Amino acid sequence: MLFIFKYYNFFNQNFASIAHFFNLNYPIGVLNIILPLGLSFHTFQSLSYVIEVYRGKQKAERNFGIYSLYVMFYPQLVAGPIERPQNLLHQFYEEHHFDYDRVTDGLKLMAWGMFKKVVIADRLAEVVNLVYGTPTDYQGIPLIIATVFFALQIFCDFSGYADIAIGAAKVMGFSLMRNFNQPYHARSILEFWRRWHISLSTWFRDYIYIPLGGNRVTQWRQYFNIFVVFLISGLWHGANWTFALWGALHGGYAIISIGSAELRDRIRRAMGIHKVPVLQSAIQILMTFSLVCVGWVFFRAKDISDAFYIISHLTNGLLSQGRDLIWIVGSFVAGVNGITLDSAVSFDGKPLTTVGNFLISITVIFLLETVHFIERRTPINLFLSNRPVYIRWAVYYSLILSTMIFGVFNKSKFIYFQF
Repeated sequence: MLFIFKYYNFFNQNFASIAHFFNLNYPIGVLNIILPLGLSFHTFQSLSYVIEVYRGKQKAERNFGIYSLYVMFYPQLVAGPIERPQNLLHQFYEEHHFDYDRVTDGLKLMAWGMFKKVVIADRLAEVVNLVYGTPTDYQGIPLIIATVFFALQIFCDFSGYADIAIGAAKVMGFSLMRNFNQPYHARSILEFWRRWHISLSTWFRDYIYIPLGGNRVTQWRQYFNIFVVFLISGLWHGANWTFALWGALHGGYAIISIGSAELRDRIRRAMGIHKVPVLQSAIQILMTFSLVCVGWVFFRAKDISDAFYIISHLTNGLLSQGRDLIWIVGSFVAGVNGITLDSAVSFDGKPLTTVGNFLISITVIFLLETVHFIERRTPINLFLSNRPVYIRWAVYYSLILSTMIFGVFNKSKFIYFQF
């Protein structure tokens, strides 16, 4: 069913293109069907159950209602996290009593997820949609800003949904797995995938990579296994060649990362970078984030030609555009040249956003990273619970009011709803 609903038209259209190229008659048309709600996620979740029962790691569920609830559990139905039966099934048999701390923790997590979605993700989306809608109108800094904004948009959009889902389940007494762990702080591509969409990454690891042989094979076979997993991961995200290229690119990243590990270590030691751990970590994080952003270009672009245009024009006109950006910021700070919050931030005569929207975007990104910095030492809920009551409630009210005031309420769907 997953293939028919999600991939039939993609492969059919490619076969039709090949037939047309060779002047062959290809009478099979496309199917005008609607993709069922959450198809990819509940298909993978039900596959987890079948595989775990087959392997003898999970007792077969005899209650059809409980099994159905596991497959279609509403908080994580549409975009995950993709749960394993060992974690979720037994919870449906447990009695869940009201617990004030658990309920309030869940509500706080839902509020933070909503903030990430409507204040950060949907605000950044305005710039991303403008640039990626007509990328050939832009070059240089606008393309870089839109690409970085999309990296943060998709993270806040998807992790925001995960926070809402996990928080909603927690309010009802259920525990779902963590799906994100500050992925943009990863120091390598492999570490990034251990932090990003954890439920899907571990699904592919356990049910495809390891059965193919994992790393218990020759090095070249391991590279093949890695590439296959990432290619399938790309196609899972969407029936389009841009997603296939995105998956293949990350597969190439992972293979090069493993194959060059020793060489990179020798280079770091030769340059003495290893003696300054903070500098070494900063360089690794920046390089990893840059590679991930290049991959996001293929993920977000409408087609392959747009993606290659963006990649090839990222560095065009940086010097002159950099001067324009410095002039706009300097004029606003100094209060000269009539630059106000409503003034346009333009490059090469093309408006990108307003000064006010740009400043709000930078501010909420800074706030996001501040929370991430705190969470590197302690979970944010524990951090707040140790503060005086007036500080805690000031934070809660600020979060709610900021969502109401600065949120972008344009009925924008969660990005992963389309997958």
